[in-house]
Amino acid sequence: MSKVSILGLHLPTDPRWVNLAAISLEEVLTDHAFCEQKAATSCISLIQRYPEKDRLVQELAPIVTEEWGHFRQVLAEMRKRGYTLGRQRKDTYVNALMTHQNKGGDPQSVLLDRLLIFALIEARSCERFRLLSEGLEDEYLREFYRKFMISEAGHYRLFIDLANEYLPEDQVKTRWQEWLTIEADIINNLEVRGDRMH
Repeated sequence: MSKVSILGLHLPTDPRWVNLAAISLEEVLTDHAFCEQKAATSCISLIQRYPEKDRLVQELAPIVTEEWGHFRQVLAEMRKRGYTLGRQRKDTYVNALMTHQNKGGDPQSVLLDRLLIFALIEARSCERFRLLSEGLEDEYLREFYRKFMISEAGHYRLFIDLANEYLPEDQVKTRWQEWLTIEADIINNLEVRGDRMH
């Protein structure tokens, strides 16, 4: 597969994914809803862990509200279509990313990995939302996902900016390239499933 330029990701989503998602809308919307919920709680956990980092707290506080609003939007869309929220499923993609993070030792490296993992998740979500905004037949859902795509791109940028706020720029760039390689390998080895956002 060719490399992709969207937000620096090294490997594009398999083109079959959007077609599979189109025939599994109830499942993919359920997974999307829980992704938005987890994004809100992840921002809360960062604020709780780093209350002394003022910019992080000030920037992420409104993101918590925005992500929870997205969760409610997806729920409303499901209700409108007669769908019900299914059970939360294990996120194999995010769990695989987490296995590569620094979990001990230098606190600054731990912070950097947390911020870059969140940036990666937002970047990949942005890419998937773009595919849905271009590939679904439902015109309303195309616009629905175009708005999510724009939002996720902004969140990706924010996490990169926060990393550069608290760590040396060269360290951020080096680790980000490492993470892009790790993420591409994870995507390459994941089963293509239309009932998952990732």
